[in-house]
Amino acid sequence: EGMTSIMGDVRDLEHLKAVVREHKPEVVFHLAAQALVKEAYRIPAETFAVNVLGTVNVLEAIRQSDSVRVLVSITSDKAYRNKEWVWGYRETDELGGHDPYSGSKGCAELAIASYRTSFFSKEGSGTVVASTRAGNVIGGGDWARDRLIPDIVMAFQAGQPVLIRNPRSTRPWQHVLMPLDGYITLAEHLWEKGREFAEAWNFGPDDHEAKPVSWIVERMTYLWGNGASWRLDEQVHPHEDTYLKLDCSKAKTRLGWAPKLSLAETLEWIVEWYQHYYWDGGDLRQLTESQISRYESIGSVEAETAELKS
Repeated sequence: EGMTSIMGDVRDLEHLKAVVREHKPEVVFHLAAQALVKEAYRIPAETFAVNVLGTVNVLEAIRQSDSVRVLVSITSDKAYRNKEWVWGYRETDELGGHDPYSGSKGCAELAIASYRTSFFSKEGSGTVVASTRAGNVIGGGDWARDRLIPDIVMAFQAGQPVLIRNPRSTRPWQHVLMPLDGYITLAEHLWEKGREFAEAWNFGPDDHEAKPVSWIVERMTYLWGNGASWRLDEQVHPHEDTYLKLDCSKAKTRLGWAPKLSLAETLEWIVEWYQHYYWDGGDLRQLTESQISRYESIGSVEAETAELKS
C-alpha cells in the first residue's frame, strides 16, 4: 500500500534495464543482497553473483539510463579487511574479507569505484554515485535466519533459551532508522552538490556503543521478561570476526549526520515492535510509522534546545 512494487532479481540485467526505462527513477538506493554471513558459507557462488554481479548490473542499468541523477549503493561494514583493531575503520582503509560474504562486499565496493571513475565522473555524465558501509543493522520486522535479533526473539517467544554462537563478538549495532537517515541525507547532498560527495561513507553508532553479543542478549532477556534466557551454542560454526567498529567522523563532519538512538534505546524499540506483533495484535504499520516519527522528532527537539540556548 502506498508504493509501486516490482519483484525482480538483480542478476537479471535485462529486467533491471526495462524497469529503469519504464519508471525513470531519479534517485536509486541499491540495497538488494545476499546479506547473511553464515548463508554465504553455504552458497558462496550465489553470494558473489548477487552481491558483486548484481551490483554491476544495477550500475550498468543506470549507466544506460537518462533519468537517474543519484545512486546510493549500500554494501556493508564487512567490506573492510578485518584486522581485529580496537579502533574504527575509516573509508580509506583496506577492503577485503576472510569469509565469502565479506569478500563479496569488498568486491562490490571495487566495482562501484570502477564504474564511478570510468563512467560517472566524466564530463557530461548526469549521474553521481556513492557507496555506504553501515554497521550491524537491527530493528523490528527482521525475520532473517541466523541473525541475532530474530534468533533471540523467536526463541523467547517459543519459551526456549536462545543459543548464542559468539557471545564475545563485538559489532557496531544500530537501529535501522539510523543508517536509513544517513542514506537519505547523503542522497540529498549528492543531488544538491554532486561529485563533491560521490565517494564511500560509513554510517554507524558512536564508538562506545559497539557492544559484544553477550551485552545484547542480556539486555534483551531483561526487557523481554516472561522467563527469557540464553545459553552458549557449543557446536562448531564457521569463522566470524570477533571485533569490528566503524569511524563515522566523516559523515558527522561533512553531512551533519549523527546517530540519534543509544543501543539501550534501540533494544527497547525492538522489544516494543516484536511484543506488539506477538502479544498485542495491533497495527504494525502504525507502530512502525510511530517509531519513525519519534526518531525524526529527536533531532527536532535537540535543534530547538540548541536554538534556545544560543
